[in-house]
Amino acid sequence: MSSVRGYFHPKTATGSSSLIPSPPWRYSGDLLTIEYRTDPARVRELLPEPLELADEDPGAVALIWADWQSCSASGRELLDPVLAQYKEAFAVVRCKYRGHTYSRCVYIWVDKDFAIARGLHQGYPKKLGSIHQTRPHPYGPAPRIEAGARFGATLAAADRRLAQTVVTLREPSGTNGFVNGHPMAHHRWLPSIEKGKGLALDELVESGAASFEGGQPWVGDAELELFEAPTEELARLEVREPIAAYYRQVGVVWDGGRLLESNTSGAE
Repeated sequence: MSSVRGYFHPKTATGSSSLIPSPPWRYSGDLLTIEYRTDPARVRELLPEPLELADEDPGAVALIWADWQSCSASGRELLDPVLAQYKEAFAVVRCKYRGHTYSRCVYIWVDKDFAIARGLHQGYPKKLGSIHQTRPHPYGPAPRIEAGARFGATLAAADRRLAQTVVTLREPSGTNGFVNGHPMAHHRWLPSIEKGKGLALDELVESGAASFEGGQPWVGDAELELFEAPTEELARLEVREPIAAYYRQVGVVWDGGRLLESNTSGAE
């Protein structure tokens, strides 16, 4: 009897066409994080039950740009860079579940198909976008990682610009912000193939880094603009009060998560 292989679609006789390999997934990246406060009601409308607003600073948002190189455990993708390099921009809020505080990604755009596939598995609501950010470099005109360095970043989707920022570094920091500093609480949803049957997959999951390492964070100030678009709602998380901006280089390993609830009834 023949069988097909592969961690994800398409499954084939050898499995070599699978869009993504099995975890662990390893990441090296440069992160620009802009934190600000919005109307807590705009955060609450993005939290499905049983999630609630965080007790402290419920309107806090982090808008993050990331320039990644990623790979499977073997690291082979790093030597075929089209399979490793991608960029993303994502909005993170905080929420509460059974008395515990979580981070939650409510919007995210990436520029590679394999990143979308990983998001489907992890519960990230990934869509295609166009993402760019200034890269540091020790020579020439690119900014160094130092006081006064300026970094720009832009996000667009479906031919519309959604966000842009300019970050000016001020000094080393003891933190890279607080909004994206908790385990993630995400939903994995898949509609039934049969009309009217609701969801075939409905899970609330927790996930986070299996391991993490990072360079010195820097804190600074950001000029951030959000723009209206016909098919996007990022601008609803309007900027009411800036908090701070951060730059950090990080290394992360992701290797699975934990089921919190399935079909919205009963917890593991």
